[in-house]
Order: sequence, then C-alpha cells, then structure tokens
Amino acid sequence: MSENLEPSFVKQLQENQNIIHKICRLYTAGEDAHKDLFQEITIQLWKAFPKFRGESKFSTWAYRVALNTAITLYRKSKRSIATVEYEGRQHFTHDIEYNYEEEEQLKLMYQAVYQLNDIEKALVFMYLEDKDYTEISETLGISEVNARVKMNRIKGKLKKILNPLGV
Repeated sequence: MSENLEPSFVKQLQENQNIIHKICRLYTAGEDAHKDLFQEITIQLWKAFPKFRGESKFSTWAYRVALNTAITLYRKSKRSIATVEYEGRQHFTHDIEYNYEEEEQLKLMYQAVYQLNDIEKALVFMYLEDKDYTEISETLGISEVNARVKMNRIKGKLKKILNPLGV
C-alpha cells in the first residue's frame, strides 16, 4: 500500500472512529468482542481504502464497510475473530477510551435493538445517527421508500419489545 495514503486514512479514521465504536456496540456483547470487531473493521477499511474514490462521504463509505464486516462476522455466529498479520505496523491511531458508563442509560435500547435482525440494526443505527433516508438507502443498498417502510415497521417492533404489555 502506498505510504502517502496512510496520513489521509489515519485522519479520516480518527474523525469517524465513533461510528465504528457504535457499530461494534450494536453487534457485540462485551468489551473484548467490541475491541476485536473494531480491529477487524479497521483492517477492512485500510484494505479497501485505496479503492475509495470519494464519490460519497468517507463516513458513508465507512458505514458500509463497517456494517458489512460486522454483519458478515456475526452472521456466522463466531465468537472469536481470526486475526490477520498486519505487516508489523504500529497502531496508527491513538485509541480514544470508550466509556461504557456513559451508555448505561442506553442499555435497554441496545438490548431491544440487539433483538432485531442485522439489516434492521443497521437501519436503526443510521437513523439514530440522523442520517437522511437518501444516505441510509445508499449505504444499505435499498430504495428510500423501502428504508422508510422498514423504519416504520422497526419502530413498532421496538415499541413491542420495550413495552410488551402495551401499558
């Protein structure tokens, strides 16, 4: 890989790493699995970065790679992720301490979202990140209408999960 790509990649990754952390939180249960998935997504982003053409925002592209990586790995019901030798490089980002205590108030919501299927999780995540339906549909590869319909159905599903008695 070209050495001059690294500074650009590192800058973009640092600016968008919270996206990856949130995806990891949705698709993992526990800090070790979170760190493993974060590492795997970072590796996949780095491998794919030379092909990033800039036709969409880096964050949109990163969502797609991260979600595809998470869905692929966890669809296989693997609890451990095979590691890839990474040419002995040092970590090129400084890890921001991810504070799980800050998310304690979101625990019930995460538990409810965790019960959704993979595509529903991705849609909810992007919706909660205030992405418009155009960006959601582009990232997930579905039509805007389909994204809106799915989101309305998911809202109803989450209401039932969070309030099973309908009180």
